[in-house]
Amino acid sequence: MPQKIVYQGEAGAYSHLACSQFYPSHEAVACMSFAKAFAQVRSGQAHLAMIPVENTVAGRVSDIYHLLPQGGLHIIGERYFPVHHQLLGVRGAKLSDIRQARSHHMALGQVRNFLGAHDIDAIVDVDTAGAAKKIAKSGDKRIAAVASRLAAETYGLEILAEDIEDAAHNTTRFILLADKPLVPAIDVPSVSSFVFKVRSVPSALYKALGGFASNGLNLTKLESYMVGGSFTAAQFYADVEGHIDSPQMKMALEELAFFSENITHLGTYPMDSARLAKP
Repeated sequence: MPQKIVYQGEAGAYSHLACSQFYPSHEAVACMSFAKAFAQVRSGQAHLAMIPVENTVAGRVSDIYHLLPQGGLHIIGERYFPVHHQLLGVRGAKLSDIRQARSHHMALGQVRNFLGAHDIDAIVDVDTAGAAKKIAKSGDKRIAAVASRLAAETYGLEILAEDIEDAAHNTTRFILLADKPLVPAIDVPSVSSFVFKVRSVPSALYKALGGFASNGLNLTKLESYMVGGSFTAAQFYADVEGHIDSPQMKMALEELAFFSENITHLGTYPMDSARLAKP
């Protein structure tokens, strides 16, 4: 019996496509929320979760940064997935018929130019494949969905316009989550992810991050968000290119700890080949 990999959304979602591409031997299972996907892995009902964290056009998937610190899971990998959006309509519809396009807000943010050029109103829906499913049920030729080719096949829709994303580099970064850490060998090019909260003293963040610079470590992502119902208590998520057991990382974390509290190591995992190929 194949192991299960869970994703958020309906069948045909881009996360479903990513699961199929990177883990074809696993059974891809849909979950209605990110929290549900986390719970499935935490309980042992699924082996992995494929979770989107950011897109090169639309930016971050904000919900994830609140779930990761308390989610009880470990990041064991990252995958860069090129995203190509299709405009999907019911059988017999034409592009000129379309007055509205429904999709997840992240997808709509990646096709603004196309929708504007065709005077199509963007309507936010729960997810891309869910929007496609609704369009198929409605039978309305005036409404389209922005979704994947897989969604078109799954729900019997026609592709009215192909590859409508505004930027050719449109790529989503996914992380792989498991219930146990899987740290690569120290000589494998790796990324380490953390969450931490800085102490409430002047220049604390500047000083806390100084150790990464002085030890030659590349900080590729830093996200802040409020915690504890206060505008003065900020928590940070960080991705650092480096192995958790390297001497440089250990020294950087010592300095981080001096100015921070509640440091949580979310995972050290191999870099995706796209990151290795950067100029």
